[in-house]
Amino acid sequence: MSRPARSTREAHQGLPPALREAVDDFAEHLSRVRNRSAHTVRAYVTDLVSLLDHGVRMGYVDLSELDLSVLRSWLARQRTTGAARTSLARRAASARAFSTWAHRAGLLPTDVGAALASPRAHRELPAVLRADQAAALVEAPARLPPPAGPTSSAAGDTSAVAVPLRDRVLLELLYATGARVSEVCGLDVGDIDHGRRVVRVFGKGGRERSVPYGLPAERALDDWLRRGRPALAGARSGDALLLGARGGRLNPTSARQIVGGYAEAVGLPRTSPHGLRHSAATHLLEGGADLRAVQELLGHSSLASTQIYTHVSVERLRAAYRQAHPRA
Repeated sequence: MSRPARSTREAHQGLPPALREAVDDFAEHLSRVRNRSAHTVRAYVTDLVSLLDHGVRMGYVDLSELDLSVLRSWLARQRTTGAARTSLARRAASARAFSTWAHRAGLLPTDVGAALASPRAHRELPAVLRADQAAALVEAPARLPPPAGPTSSAAGDTSAVAVPLRDRVLLELLYATGARVSEVCGLDVGDIDHGRRVVRVFGKGGRERSVPYGLPAERALDDWLRRGRPALAGARSGDALLLGARGGRLNPTSARQIVGGYAEAVGLPRTSPHGLRHSAATHLLEGGADLRAVQELLGHSSLASTQIYTHVSVERLRAAYRQAHPRA
């Protein structure tokens, strides 16, 4: 069985050997059994190392001695050092996940984290574009030059046609499907079902879902695959649907620069791919889509994650009411 990556191992070098081994085994469980991303594993390990280091400073040197008082005092210390409510909620979740795993693995006599409460994370309502603003953004590559950046140029003159077509299909897919930027950048050519106008998306934890897209995205895809992608494709392209200027798979960082650049060019507020995802979900619900259907389209494992968009719609309704009603 392989061990966690070096960056994960280096995070716990100050812990006693037995605790370091527990951290490594937990990271392996998250990666191979729970299929968590490398980013998520690093976040859990960072929280766990902080917790175990706190326990060692309190005089607990054996994992079996970990109890609820250690967890609570650890969170209390985080609070006094200024950790945000969202950070405290995430760290408490990390502690509970580790406690459950350690108990099942026989390292803890009881699941001490099961009784650990955490502050409810405050959720900001996401910024949402109006439908006309979203349309202006996704149509911008057909009217404006590409934003300056590493994805807007390539060797030779092929990028003059290819890059705007790539940018258009990126924006169309983000808004049409409501997919995460990592999901759209991870698409392969074979994930597009042109006959049914459905795209196969692999989300968090490797979960697969099928998401429909509309006629504008279909036209953008056809143009890109026929005239754009062949101009940029090279030895590094593989089956990737969206390509960077040098022929490799377009990465999420570059995609964020593209979205932000076009949003600025058309005079929109600061906008990210996640903003397009928020906008797509809100527009679906405002158009009468069922909440469960939107949950499935977005790939949310919990309906609670989707319900925030109902709050967005209510806030927009209240704003319109306050502006228009004479007795508001």
